[in-house]
Amino acid sequence: MATELLFNLSNLFVLPFWGLMILLPRWQWTEKVMKSLIPIAILASVYLFLFIGSLSSESAAALASPELSVIAQAFADEKIMAVGWVHYLVMDLFVGRWIYWQGRETGVWTVHSLILCLFAGPIGLLSHLLTAAISKQWGKGNDSTTETPQTEIS
Repeated sequence: MATELLFNLSNLFVLPFWGLMILLPRWQWTEKVMKSLIPIAILASVYLFLFIGSLSSESAAALASPELSVIAQAFADEKIMAVGWVHYLVMDLFVGRWIYWQGRETGVWTVHSLILCLFAGPIGLLSHLLTAAISKQWGKGNDSTTETPQTEIS
């Protein structure tokens, strides 16, 4: 029950951050919230808790194996799947935050990349890298005066 609750709460936890970056990217509160790594640290702590709770000799051996069938079998376990899903949530939010700040720094349009990152992290990252490269090639995207902030823990 705790695993399912943490899984559900983690899914809900990330939504406000994505909403701010996608819907209100220039709002001062979005910038203040996205300067902090606390949300990512909280989610990473949930990941650590779930990870530790899912460890067994069988799961460790399965996840250490580079064989697709063994890993697929391990992910059939709800505890392992919850760990994997929260891993995606943490990493996608981290990459989304990076895309957000890259866009603010360079003036490159990021909404499409953030939406893609929310649903398929690596595709959103690729989208942003391509958008930034195209913007740079065409000489656009340098009209922003906003600088990337120093990352704050507090």
